[in-house]
Amino acid sequence: MTSTETHFYPTLPGRYYYEPELYAQEQQKIFSEMWVCVGRADDIAESGQFLNVQVGAESVLVVRGRDGLVRGMLNVCRHRGARLCTEEHGQLRNSIQCKYHAWTYALDGTLIGAPNVLNDQQFERAEFGLWQVATKIWEGLIWVNLSDEPGDFFAQVQAPISKRFKGMHTWERWRVGELKVGRRIEYSVKANWKLVVENFMECYHCGPMHPELCRLLPDFRNGNSYQGKPGVGTTFGQDVEGFTITGRKVRERLPGLTADDDRLYFGLVVWPNVLVSLVSDHVILHTALPVGPEETRVICDWLFAADEVARPEFDPSDAVEVFDITNKQDWEVCELTQAGVRSKAFARGGIFVPAEHHIVDFNALVRERLGID
Repeated sequence: MTSTETHFYPTLPGRYYYEPELYAQEQQKIFSEMWVCVGRADDIAESGQFLNVQVGAESVLVVRGRDGLVRGMLNVCRHRGARLCTEEHGQLRNSIQCKYHAWTYALDGTLIGAPNVLNDQQFERAEFGLWQVATKIWEGLIWVNLSDEPGDFFAQVQAPISKRFKGMHTWERWRVGELKVGRRIEYSVKANWKLVVENFMECYHCGPMHPELCRLLPDFRNGNSYQGKPGVGTTFGQDVEGFTITGRKVRERLPGLTADDDRLYFGLVVWPNVLVSLVSDHVILHTALPVGPEETRVICDWLFAADEVARPEFDPSDAVEVFDITNKQDWEVCELTQAGVRSKAFARGGIFVPAEHHIVDFNALVRERLGID
């Protein structure tokens, strides 16, 4: 940016936050063509455990096979198109069976049972296994891609991390994939998924909305946080020792970190739907899953060292309270914004002030994926 360029940028127009046609395009061009985080691998640690998640226009079954591998498959019987599993998660025995005509599939999606036709010589069973979805496990998270030709996974997920930290070294020291969930809270936010992401990306609202958070991170009061500088974190307040509601340090730093990390907070977004907060003794991951044009399901996991979670006296409440309060404050203003985006006053959108300039990159991603100038 040169000194002659403006520091104010237009937001997306209001219709981007509620119009069903645009939402459908996003589900196709973003959530069906990009790699999308849908859950955690340790949620399906045992053979036969599954997650049933909505990705774009598809219901996707993510199943742990008897061989220990995690696979994604469309949740549709290849016979007549019936939905196979209706629960959000559960435990299968050794197979997946359609309730309609009892077609049966192995945990890897292979067709192993079709009453009265399976042994017919004219029936090619290999052609009627469950439709496979590209699936990867990265940092303990399950990522799926519905595209017939999935893009480069690492190019997508590592690009924002590398930009945030000037490379991957800082991120890798947190060893996120080795951490365990100490607490999970799910939220239903009556707002478009982009408002949730945009809200997380800026701290211009922190002073008015987050007194508890700003007590721990005083620089957030001015709305600038780390000023978008690569590798720079936000420093705790002078009297703050830990990222807890009391400001006291309760846990030791995570393995791989040093004393220089003890009093820093880092936030970033891994496109398109994972919001990351890093502090020295735990990590907070938000996974934003669109439910409709004006509703988002947000799964918030607080991650700690495995040996910490295993302690009988483990209690993460002091850490959880900070972001649970912050989340509820954020959802309130996201919903207030959702209530206003249909107004003719916001038909052409609003503006991003200088402290919000990095959201422009996210809006550019949306426009690019939708093919809109």
